[in-house]
Amino acid sequence: MSATMLRTSALRSIPRSFATSVQATAPRTSVLNSTLRASLKTSARPARASRILAVTAFQPLPKALVRHAHNAHLYDVDKAEKSLHERVLQPIPEQVSLESSTRHVAGEVQSKAADDEDVDMMAGIRSDFNTIKETFSLASVPREAMYVGLAGVVPYLLTSLTTVYLSFDIQYAANHGQGFLMSGELAESLLHIIEPVQLGYGASIISFLGAIHWGLEWAGYGGFKGYPRYSMGIVATAVAWPTLLLSAEVGLITQFLAFTFLYYNDARASARGWAPPWYGVYRFVLTFIVGASIVASLIGRGQIADLVTRPPGPADKYRELRAKQMADIGPEPEGEEEEEGEEEDDDE
Repeated sequence: MSATMLRTSALRSIPRSFATSVQATAPRTSVLNSTLRASLKTSARPARASRILAVTAFQPLPKALVRHAHNAHLYDVDKAEKSLHERVLQPIPEQVSLESSTRHVAGEVQSKAADDEDVDMMAGIRSDFNTIKETFSLASVPREAMYVGLAGVVPYLLTSLTTVYLSFDIQYAANHGQGFLMSGELAESLLHIIEPVQLGYGASIISFLGAIHWGLEWAGYGGFKGYPRYSMGIVATAVAWPTLLLSAEVGLITQFLAFTFLYYNDARASARGWAPPWYGVYRFVLTFIVGASIVASLIGRGQIADLVTRPPGPADKYRELRAKQMADIGPEPEGEEEEEGEEEDDDE
């Protein structure tokens, strides 16, 4: 009995001693781990794993791939090809027709309705034309403004067409010895009359386009803008009237640039709310007609540049007037100069 109790107590003491030894070594291990963790934290930063890589790594494979990977060794390719080779095609009469048998091999497979349908080759061009038409539509422009504006470009258009015809008549007279409807001298005289008319009317229109912004400012359209809006009218007038002092070609080119700049300025004013919304499109149509007229005039004058004489411009007239005044005054008499010299000597 005593031996049994001794054996049992001895057996019980073994686990206790083992646990005590483990508890005794625990502080050393914890100190070592804390030291290593501290050194690792201070020496290097932990790398953050990418979420995409993590999702990819833990994403399960599709069952079909897993099944194929496990059963690939059981699939006999030669046997499958042999079975396909020995298979006999079964006739299907309900799916065979005259149209299916006579269709071209290289033709496109499509329904009968698609074959009978006509293809509109002009659909793309018509769509682009409708887009342009809607963009430059004058439906929103007041009728009074549109009619008066179109009437305002008629004189410019007529002077341009007249310049083109006179240029043709002058060139015709130079080639055939006689003009088509009038003599070359008469056509040239009329051309010199048309030049200042076209330039003067263009200068008036440019000044009027600048004055429109003064009216919008006085009406308070879009708010009162002050000097920025008043400056539009001032710049237009300052550019317009000096063109009358230039030659015909240079004056027309300057007015063309002025019309283009004013259109750009008016389009910006309309977009910023300083003018009515329809004013930009309205100005584009009118500027296009005037610009085409100027280009036609320049082309007509370019054809006869070496056939007509250049009329005297304002600078030439000023020099002529100056020379005439000097001629009327006449040279100073030499006797008076000598008498003035003798008087000065006597005074001394």
